[in-house]
Amino acid sequence: MRIIEYFHCDQQEHWLNQIKKSDWIAGQYLYQLLNENKLQDVVGENAKLLMLTEGEDLISFCTYTKKDDIQPTELTPWIGFVYTFPEYRGHRYAGKLFLEIEKIARLEKVQNIYISTDHTGLYEKYGFAFYQTMNDRRGTFSRVYRKHLSA
Repeated sequence: MRIIEYFHCDQQEHWLNQIKKSDWIAGQYLYQLLNENKLQDVVGENAKLLMLTEGEDLISFCTYTKKDDIQPTELTPWIGFVYTFPEYRGHRYAGKLFLEIEKIARLEKVQNIYISTDHTGLYEKYGFAFYQTMNDRRGTFSRVYRKHLSA
């Protein structure tokens, strides 16, 4: 298994087609944003899309960005679009991506990273703690989790 950053890989079309196979509405939205080259318009400059792969297969993916669906907010950066394909679930593969994001965040001198979700009991397994409930762009409540990164 290896982690690939979408914007710095040489097979973007292949990985884009793999993302399109996700059975999740947000995964389809990510595909659309990437296909139309609009991801950074929505989540900010220097967005990263990390993908856990095995050969030509996409196992899991997520973004590391300045903004997410909680807007407006001063909170930053965000992990978003977290998805693991059904056949790979239950092995904590997304955690490998989170560890990579934590390395990047520490290099950027970031103290906290955030995730917005409607899940309870999932991100706590990776060291995130419930921070507060906030409204997302659609005006619905979302649970915001935070992970403090020690130096």
